[in-house]
Amino acid sequence: MSTIETRSITRELKLHAALLGGFVALLWSIEILDLVVFRGSLDALGIRPRTVPGLVGIALAPLLHGGFAHLAANTLPFVGLGWLIMLRKKRDLLLVTLVATLVGGLGVWLLGAPSSVHIGASGVIFGYFGFLLLRGWFERSALSIALSLVVGLVYGGMIWGVLPTRMGISWEGHLFGFLGGVLAARLLGGRLRAQAARAGARPLAGRQLRG
Repeated sequence: MSTIETRSITRELKLHAALLGGFVALLWSIEILDLVVFRGSLDALGIRPRTVPGLVGIALAPLLHGGFAHLAANTLPFVGLGWLIMLRKKRDLLLVTLVATLVGGLGVWLLGAPSSVHIGASGVIFGYFGFLLLRGWFERSALSIALSLVVGLVYGGMIWGVLPTRMGISWEGHLFGFLGGVLAARLLGGRLRAQAARAGARPLAGRQLRG
């Protein structure tokens, strides 16, 4: 590997670390502010199913957590899965985050338990998980299939989080966030397969073939 390639990879990894680290720093700053200044009252801005104020929570819920233990439990999978998404394209992370937030939040708002408040980035994390797990199926490339298998082996136990197995856990957020990630995999995977098909059908420039 040449020096130029090494520097390029190092620069790319630093950018990945800056993007993920910046968002993690934002989450921790918000939680510190909530606990120290607002005494936890910001948590009321989460998703409240089937209420008009609760619609605001679709955008805010991933930024809010029920204490440092809750946030710490979400930090490592957010960084790990987020980085795996950025390995191909950094902008993929933005698209998956937006789709998982929107689909996950709307699903919770429509079907969540009445009088409940849903907070936390776990819906987005499950969106990352769903995207990575199903990307190989939709893209049908060797690399994406291999990555999906690795994610299934390392993070496969997360799938049980979409079931209502524990009190106080937003399994609805996990489920609909996961489905949002699957939708993002379908959108991106379908687009890449279409591009590959068009490239394969394009004739070689400067070459004529006659029968």
